[in-house]
Amino acid sequence: MITLDFEKRGDQTLTDFLYNSIKKQIQEGLLSEKEKLPSKRALSQHLGISVITVQNAYSQLIDEGYIFSIEKKGFFVSDIARHLKKTVRHSEEKENPAHIQLSGQVSSQITNQTYFADFTSNAALPGTSPFSLWSRTMRQVLSSENEKLLKRTDVFGTLELRRAICHHLKAFRNMDISENQVIIGAGTESLYSMLVQFLGRDDVFAVENPGYHKAAEIFKLNGTKCQPVNIDEHGIIVEELQKINANVVHVSPSHHFPSGVIMNFKRRTELLDWAYSCKNHFIIEDDYDSEFRFTGKPLPTLQSIDQQDRVIYINTFSKTLSPSFRISYMILPQSLAIDFSKKLGFYSCQVSSFEQFTLARFIEEGHYEKHINRMKNYYRSLRNNLITAIENSELSKVFSIHEEDSGLHFLLTIRPEIKNPSQTAREIQKRWRQEGINIFLLSEYFYDKKKLSAAESFVVNYSGIRRDSVGKVILSMSRALNDLYSTP
Repeated sequence: MITLDFEKRGDQTLTDFLYNSIKKQIQEGLLSEKEKLPSKRALSQHLGISVITVQNAYSQLIDEGYIFSIEKKGFFVSDIARHLKKTVRHSEEKENPAHIQLSGQVSSQITNQTYFADFTSNAALPGTSPFSLWSRTMRQVLSSENEKLLKRTDVFGTLELRRAICHHLKAFRNMDISENQVIIGAGTESLYSMLVQFLGRDDVFAVENPGYHKAAEIFKLNGTKCQPVNIDEHGIIVEELQKINANVVHVSPSHHFPSGVIMNFKRRTELLDWAYSCKNHFIIEDDYDSEFRFTGKPLPTLQSIDQQDRVIYINTFSKTLSPSFRISYMILPQSLAIDFSKKLGFYSCQVSSFEQFTLARFIEEGHYEKHINRMKNYYRSLRNNLITAIENSELSKVFSIHEEDSGLHFLLTIRPEIKNPSQTAREIQKRWRQEGINIFLLSEYFYDKKKLSAAESFVVNYSGIRRDSVGKVILSMSRALNDLYSTP
């Protein structure tokens, strides 16, 4: 039985203390691989704490891959211990493989059709962006920073914004970084292009399959050899990454788009081991919507557990403030930041100083944190309303819901008893669009159309859906389903 001294928990919550204590025992080998853990009720009674405290701690350990559960059998320690020790392996550079042509792009056709419900859009809803507060901050900056606004900003961006980002990442993601590692960009697209120029066009850039096609297109347009690598339920498959002799890999471990998969700790350490195996291996970590995790605390970033300067971290303010707000940032390892300055230091920052000073003050005065909390509550409510409406509709007879605890999208997966799921999905998609509802299939995000399972899913990106329209949207979706065929 696990025994803990709660007098040592300091200012940690009971859940955090229990989670950290069990994790430490696993890391130190005190709890061995496949060892069965006490049930939630047994451990709560033994420690004199609530069942919900144990449940929350166990859930966080499962998310990070330290333990796993088997229905009706209990909780067990995973084989993560063998992966915890970082080892440095050196290998000779191998020739790059032939370029595989990327195909199967998500449709981006220009159309005049408008939809009353668009599950493919990242548009911010009116009233959700903090325009009045932002406007007030802009006026403050104009009155107090007028001399600084006239000065040229180098490629790294203003010191004020870089410092504000460092403080934010320390508080929110527990990342210890300095301002000289931060580079400000006008959207992630510009940062990707700069990375290609910095790392080299001769490198093989790997992307997740399925995945975010814009990143792949930017890598291709900048002249790299870009290849898709399949993911499974734990994230990108490292063995496949090794086979293509990739130098750089783009991943979204905290919440993969579009599958919603969260990369567990074991897979993260495997990926880092790959990066450590060769001096020119690097990981681009896209942490695009980590702010919107609805259960448990945010998972550690790859950057925060990287021991050998191989992870390049990228995030954006577009997802939290507005898609039209074109400020993103990149965190380079210390060793790369010096080389970056030498190679690309002649560039000027693409974001105006005015916007940078405004955002820096917006963060420093606590407005950004309050806005994130407000938006998190808003989207949690929207998600709950949407899921409840689906579960209480005819849709529940055809679909099951997956990956709904993080980010601003989830999957509607056709139930296994439905015959010809791919054909059925295409018919449903066509009918929904006729009803004014736009939505993409998960299969549309694959590069080679080789799905990893027979199931077909719809990607429900709900960030642009109004809460007061949820009932009407689900009613229309159900009506279209009934028009096609009688549900079982």
